[in-house]
Amino acid sequence: MAEPTFEANLQKLETIVTQLEQGQVPLEEALEQYKTGIKLSQQLEATLKNAEQTVTQMVKEDGTVASFDPKADQHA
Repeated sequence: MAEPTFEANLQKLETIVTQLEQGQVPLEEALEQYKTGIKLSQQLEATLKNAEQTVTQMVKEDGTVASFDPKADQHA
């Protein structure tokens, strides 16, 4: 079974938040949804952090990877 996509996890988290905000979920179910929401939030944060690290790296001509520093391109 394939892992859910970032977008699918985000949609699930948004659904949980909406249900909890409405306050019409039984307490036991609300607690389970809250736990699931925390887990999803952590997974989404990790995915975003990994994406940010990927975007801030560049591959040099020799194939090595270097961090991208936009400040280094600015001239004073």
